[in-house]
Amino acid sequence: MLGLVAQRLAAALPTLAGVVVVTFLLTRALPGDPAAYFAGPAATREAVEEIRRTLGLDQPLWLQFLDYLGDLARGDLGISITTGQPVLADLAQRLPASAELTLLGLAIAANFGVTMGVVAALRPGSWVDHLCRMIATAGVSLPTFFTGLLFVYVFYYVLGWAPAPLGRLDAFSSPPPHVTGFYLIDSALAGDGETFAAAAAQLALPALTLGIFALAPIARMTRGAMLAVMSSDFIRAARASGLARRTLVLRYALRNALLPVVTTLGMVLSFLLGANVLVEKVFAWPGIGSYAVEALIASDYAPVQGFVLTMGVLYVTLNLLIDLAYQAIDPRVRIEA
Repeated sequence: MLGLVAQRLAAALPTLAGVVVVTFLLTRALPGDPAAYFAGPAATREAVEEIRRTLGLDQPLWLQFLDYLGDLARGDLGISITTGQPVLADLAQRLPASAELTLLGLAIAANFGVTMGVVAALRPGSWVDHLCRMIATAGVSLPTFFTGLLFVYVFYYVLGWAPAPLGRLDAFSSPPPHVTGFYLIDSALAGDGETFAAAAAQLALPALTLGIFALAPIARMTRGAMLAVMSSDFIRAARASGLARRTLVLRYALRNALLPVVTTLGMVLSFLLGANVLVEKVFAWPGIGSYAVEALIASDYAPVQGFVLTMGVLYVTLNLLIDLAYQAIDPRVRIEA
């Protein structure tokens, strides 16, 4: 197991090196001047040049890159000129908000997607199958920002069921004591039911928005895998031996259909990490997605580079966890490895 983890991490190093190089070059190719933005519209040309020298932007590109690599080697992602704080501290502060939102959205999508896929596979061609296909198609066709705005209009503005889309807690609640950074977990650990309810209410609509967007690929992949497994010889033999349908479906068919579904879950989680940028802006969610967008608008290089590098590390970690999940689901994967 440890050998496999070391092998996967070693194979990921060239990928992360490529992410560092490409991100550095792309941020320098973007339009906009961070020195001019930081100096303000009334700044003189001399003041802008002075800020450019202070930020090191007057240096040749290769020298800026070497300085960037040196900072990375020391675990320093730079300073954000928009917040004035180290990028690493900003990301550490905002990452739990994005992770809580993304994981809850994935949990919603996985529960409903797998259930819909199994039900549709057990009744192919029926009205249930068509209904699942229609819901999945609608979910993937609607952009996340449109679904989010629609939910805000219906559930907040028209019905008044949801709180105002203004962050992780309403104005009358205080954040729970920091343990994990996940408000639901921290408030539960603190035994603060009122804060837990407030955090869950704020989280419901953005998580549902992400969940609907991610529903389609999970449902379609589950349906296809279940149809293939249900037509296999060992399922026919189990059915002929009189095995109960519930046991046959849940214990044998679904477990054998899970491998492609787990792969899809990993891909969907990667998509959600990027898709939550728009959802965070719609719901004023203080995550790393909105942080990266604001930095991009200000041509603030360091936060953008730190965001992309963080996404790369998360993606590599996610793929490693998927490989380990393969072995837990199907022991033959471990033998072949």
